[in-house]
Amino acid sequence: MKKIVVWALIASLAGFLFGFDTVVISGADKKLQVLWNSSDAFHGTVVMGMALWGTVLGAIFGGIPTNKIGRKNTLLWIGILFLFSAIGSAFANNPFVFAAFRFIGGLGVGASTIAAPAYISEIAPAKDRGKLVAFYQFNIVLGILMAFLSNYLLNDVGENSWRWMMGVQAIPSVIYLLLMILIPESPRWLLSKLKNDEARKVLQLMGQEADYENMKKEIEIDNNNASLANDTIFLKKYRTPLVLAFLMAFFNQLSGINAFLYYSSRIFQEAGLGESTALLSSIGIGVVNLIFTLLGVFLIDKLGRKILMYIGSVGYIISLSLVAMAFFFHWEGMAVPVFLFLFIAAHAIGQGAVIWVFISEIFPNHLRASGQSFGSTTHWVLAAIIPSLIPYLFSTVGPGVVFLFFAVMMVFQLLFVAFMMPETKGISLEELSKKLIK
Repeated sequence: MKKIVVWALIASLAGFLFGFDTVVISGADKKLQVLWNSSDAFHGTVVMGMALWGTVLGAIFGGIPTNKIGRKNTLLWIGILFLFSAIGSAFANNPFVFAAFRFIGGLGVGASTIAAPAYISEIAPAKDRGKLVAFYQFNIVLGILMAFLSNYLLNDVGENSWRWMMGVQAIPSVIYLLLMILIPESPRWLLSKLKNDEARKVLQLMGQEADYENMKKEIEIDNNNASLANDTIFLKKYRTPLVLAFLMAFFNQLSGINAFLYYSSRIFQEAGLGESTALLSSIGIGVVNLIFTLLGVFLIDKLGRKILMYIGSVGYIISLSLVAMAFFFHWEGMAVPVFLFLFIAAHAIGQGAVIWVFISEIFPNHLRASGQSFGSTTHWVLAAIIPSLIPYLFSTVGPGVVFLFFAVMMVFQLLFVAFMMPETKGISLEELSKKLIK
């Protein structure tokens, strides 16, 4: 079991690079706009936004290499993309070159949301699968916090401090690549590609050789299903896992989480806080996120996925309603930050801890990467669209209406959890497939 935990931790470091890559740009934001004298529209869509569209494409197509060349090899290529992006962005001498290298990093982010959870869910014992896959989410949050800290420390190293901010990601990328060489391929993927001897050796390393015959038989059945003409996740028999993956990703973004993370400082200033207090509150968000993500990781295999989603949904509804009221009734001072800390805690223990675990569990082996890709694409398309609308919506309908809308959407999430979401705790991946496929 110790080996499996180490392998899961190494694979989950793709999440650290994802979190770091996503947030590190925030430190260079204004410096780059001044340096290249960009208009707001060009700076927002090209310099800042190109990585997000790389993420969308990485999510759409990341399932292909994850299926074809394997989970481990795809994770290695993801590390190379992050390394290439960090070095290229640091040495970029115009906005188009910078945007191109940020796009490459985005491809790594999108693909990592498929390959890492798929790999970890396939090596993990059923009783510990939630906790081990949730390492990925924990590393995303840790990467975000480390990027904020790195930007703060590198802010005063000179007029080209932004180059150091962007380039420092090469260090964790190299460490990740060296560690990735040490882990084996997923035994379930090896069996699905008829590499039975290699799969047996990996299971021996895992101390699970006794499961070999049973796993082989289950995956042969799965492969027979896969060999049927045009077997894709969009067939009628896979409708249940497909709808579950879509709604999980849909509600994740309709909570407003990415809109809030991208614009936390702006939201705090809208609520009447000064700039320095707003920045300090943003760091507080990172700390609360980390603590409650850890709590979610600890509880996910004890309480189950549904209980965490119930806690998160109720927390969302209360906190988002309070934030909306604070804007409607002009409550001053620390009311909004306190309510938003509650919102982040609800997200971290609920959707944050559950989403990548749940989507990695509900599809059959031969379609896991495709299913992950579908859920991840839904997530990232909405993550690209919703934050881009926030400045416009705040200036037209106002923050109160926006947060009220997010609160209403979380009432629908609560209904989804109560009436549609199955509990997946402690059930083998093969058993789950039988249960969810009609």
